[in-house]
Amino acid sequence: MPMKRFSIYIALPILFIIACNSNKKETVAPPVSDSRTITKAFSDLNKLDTFKVSLNGKDANDMVLNLRIIAFTGKEIYALDIKGTELINNYKESVSFKNDDQKVQFLKEELNLFFDDENFLEPAVTADEQPDQHVPDKAFYAELKQTGLNGFNYRLGKETKVYIAWSAKDQIVKRYYQCCQP
Repeated sequence: MPMKRFSIYIALPILFIIACNSNKKETVAPPVSDSRTITKAFSDLNKLDTFKVSLNGKDANDMVLNLRIIAFTGKEIYALDIKGTELINNYKESVSFKNDDQKVQFLKEELNLFFDDENFLEPAVTADEQPDQHVPDKAFYAELKQTGLNGFNYRLGKETKVYIAWSAKDQIVKRYYQCCQP
């Protein structure tokens, strides 16, 4: 009988220690996966294309903001992947980030602003607008004046905006304006 008590007194503390130690787990932030979708007339004035932007990654250093435009036909007509670190670096002069959580929050805010109404230009170019030094393709700019197709713009940094539109002639999405790279 004393041997049984002795082994119980030894076994119980050992089991207790093992049980307590086995529950220790690393706290790892779950991967971020967030997206927004909107439909707008883009490649055709009478039909809606799907714009989708998503933010994916485990932390700010590996996050990627993905933009996809799917035509009303179901074909992907535009794809852009922007590294989160690129966006963060483009804002470092005006925004201070103290930690990774602030960087992730900033990237989430960028995602939320992506489809603001002001980013959709209807039409992309008006009849009275004239091209300036920020127009990379003057012939495409003139085409947009004629077709009246809509445009979309997005920010790559505090001072850099890219304007894109569908080229009915070339059947691709092209940049028609980019302002103002430092």
